[in-house]
Amino acid sequence: MGNKLGGFLKNFFDIKFWKFILVGILNTLIGEGVVLLLTNPVGWKNYSWGPGAAAFAGIVVGSIVSFFLNKYFTFKNKEKGIGPVLKFTLNIVVCMLIRVAVATGVSALSKAMGWSMFGMDVVTFAGNLSWAVGACVFVACNYAGQRFFAFKEKK
Repeated sequence: MGNKLGGFLKNFFDIKFWKFILVGILNTLIGEGVVLLLTNPVGWKNYSWGPGAAAFAGIVVGSIVSFFLNKYFTFKNKEKGIGPVLKFTLNIVVCMLIRVAVATGVSALSKAMGWSMFGMDVVTFAGNLSWAVGACVFVACNYAGQRFFAFKEKK
């Protein structure tokens, strides 16, 4: 059993994984750049709808970058048509729902247990912890979903 697990981990954390992480860093920088551009120089921060709209625009732009880079660079997927777009979109939605569920649970547990560190009050710590755990769960779920569903290799 240990040999099978070792083989699985070796295949799972191959060059595709590291390309996925690199693409994630790049699309995060681009998406956050869009948010900063729209809120500051463009001035959306001055409107009640502005920060939310800027965040949404950043997510959309980052997701588009992620789609193309992961499809062609990370997973070298050759599938044509709307199929990959729909599978990618479904994967992102499912991963976000899982992230929210996990983060909500972590936040509730952290508050109930009274956890705190680094001089933060319990509520602030719970928010930060739930964000970090949720982000890690999203990355893992998103990688698995893109590799084995959205851009799955045809054998």
